[in-house]
Amino acid sequence: MEKEIRKKILEILEKDARLSAKDIASMLGYEAGEIAAEIESMEKESLICGYHAFVNWDKTDDDRISALIELKVTPQRGNGFDKIAEKIYQFPEVESLYLMSGGYDFTVMLKKATMKEIALFVSSKLAIIDEVQSTATHIVLVRYKDHGTSFIEPHKDLRMVVTP
Repeated sequence: MEKEIRKKILEILEKDARLSAKDIASMLGYEAGEIAAEIESMEKESLICGYHAFVNWDKTDDDRISALIELKVTPQRGNGFDKIAEKIYQFPEVESLYLMSGGYDFTVMLKKATMKEIALFVSSKLAIIDEVQSTATHIVLVRYKDHGTSFIEPHKDLRMVVTP
């Protein structure tokens, strides 16, 4: 299948992974079998790496919080940042890990946890890695939008309508 159709399939799935191959085929003007085969091919090639639901945890009684940690590190000779990244992303607490440009080297997104668990992770696992020079932990206060999904309901105008 051509690259442009693959890109369209990926864009559609990224917005709504619950759509079936039949739905996508209908949207793009292809046969469902062709789309299903292409999706399976992209899964095998690791273009599609998984399917996730975005949950608005603020609407539950879950008290855990999200944290983002900035790391400054000393890259290893011959390995650059890759070996350090491998040490970090192996921790089950790490949700995402990004190599960054700018004032720090890595951004670590942690799975939701209690403040105590986050502090313990930073002090007993991250900070003790030889290459880590410093950490800066930030707590997510409000998640407005994530992966293109808004978590804030639009405000309704509650004013009374006045007519002359």
